[in-house]
Amino acid sequence: MDGLTQSTIAFIQDHRAWGAPVVFGLAFCESFAFISLIVPATGILFGVGGLMGAAGIEFWSIWLAAAIGAIAGDWLAFDLAFRFKDRVLRVWPLSHHPELVSRGVGFFERWGVIAVFCGRFFGPLRAIVPIAAGLNAMPWWQFQIANLASAVVWATGILVPGFVGMRLFLG
Repeated sequence: MDGLTQSTIAFIQDHRAWGAPVVFGLAFCESFAFISLIVPATGILFGVGGLMGAAGIEFWSIWLAAAIGAIAGDWLAFDLAFRFKDRVLRVWPLSHHPELVSRGVGFFERWGVIAVFCGRFFGPLRAIVPIAAGLNAMPWWQFQIANLASAVVWATGILVPGFVGMRLFLG
């Protein structure tokens, strides 16, 4: 584990009341376009799952914060692309990665709502599929159904392994 991961997990352990807000922020960063490349949220969130199992931190509020943070990150990316269309593509870091944008748009055009759901689980796609959905004017409610469903599954998948693993390990 790197220093940021360790210090964030230690902070949550020492300041449990901040656990849900920190996890919300991490999940948002992990889901919002390209911030996930800067913030190492995945490792921290796996560690938080383990911390919850080891330290007896309440599961549901942290899980809910992760799911809502993930929903909010994708929602904002979708909304910005929907409103501002191609202008979004002229902003860094999208302007420096046109090949990733075109792959994400192609993936979305081929798979639609399934791309929104599945895109959350694949690093490079996670950053671009909500933008592709917005650029292609996907209906809001279709996007949000896939966004919500994938965020619930993602939050479970990122927190439960550490939580259950530590509970089993500690007996």
